This record gives sequence, structure tokens and C-alpha cells, in this order.
Amino acid sequence: MARIWETKNFVVVSVEQPHITRTDGGHIVIRPKVAVPDRTKLTPAHAIELMRLTMVAGLAMTRAMNARGVDIGRINYQDNGNWSVFKPKGPVLHIHLYGRAKSAKIQKYGDAAHFPHPETGYYKNYEPLNAGDVSAIADAMRKIFRQAKFSDSAWQIKKRRR
Repeated sequence: MARIWETKNFVVVSVEQPHITRTDGGHIVIRPKVAVPDRTKLTPAHAIELMRLTMVAGLAMTRAMNARGVDIGRINYQDNGNWSVFKPKGPVLHIHLYGRAKSAKIQKYGDAAHFPHPETGYYKNYEPLNAGDVSAIADAMRKIFRQAKFSDSAWQIKKRRR
């Protein structure tokens, strides 16, 4: 996983074995630094921070990937945890951001995404985001955070770091 962005409480990363191949839109994940089973266990401040981060990361992914030739028309934001329900540790909160490219060949734009269990081998030939994509998304996030709508003060967040 390549780190795209980091705040005091969360990290945004690209996924090595994506559920959506790069040319179909790509896949990134937002994880809290301290594991919690689901969003109901977040503090109000952490919930606000996570919502802001999903919005900024989704906008940045769309802008960056479109500029890099992947025609994302929509981001799907998903909090699943289904594959972990029977593991001893159980599910841990993480938010998937799935880019949905208008020209997608496998995960067709406008269709519900299809996510078979990883053990099926369904994703084995899926291409992750590359270093240029990760850098472009991080650059886009930096610019978006400078907008008044996403400023720390607008969201009553005291400090962020990359």
C-alpha cells in the first residue's frame, strides 16, 4: 500500500490488490490509526474528520484520475467489513473509495460493483494505482484542503498533517 495522505487520526492509502482495476477507476481506502469495529465507535470529532476526509479524497481521486486519462464519473464510498465478520478480530472500520470510470470494461459504469470473495481469484489481474496516480491524488488533496469549504476552520479541525 502506498500512503496518499495522513491526518492525526486517519491514513489514506492506495490498495495493492484493488477491487476495481485502475483503468476502471481505481481503489483507495481510508483507515483510522486506532482500530474501531465500526463508525458508531468514533468520537464526534473523529466522525467529522472522517467525513471531511472522504469528501476531499473522493474529489481528489476524481480530479487526479481524470487528468491522468481515467474518466471517473462517480466515486462509490463503501464501509463493508463483510469478509471479516467470521475472523477472531472481527470487522474493523475502513472506508473504500471506488472510482467508477465511464469507459470501464470490467466493473461497468452505472452497474452495481461486483465484489466476490478474494479467495476466488477474481481480482488477481487487477492493476493498482501507480506512483504517478498516488502523487497526483495527494497533490489534488493538498489543493482541495486550501479551499474555504474544506479548511480546518470550516470543519472545526485544529490541525492536519500529511
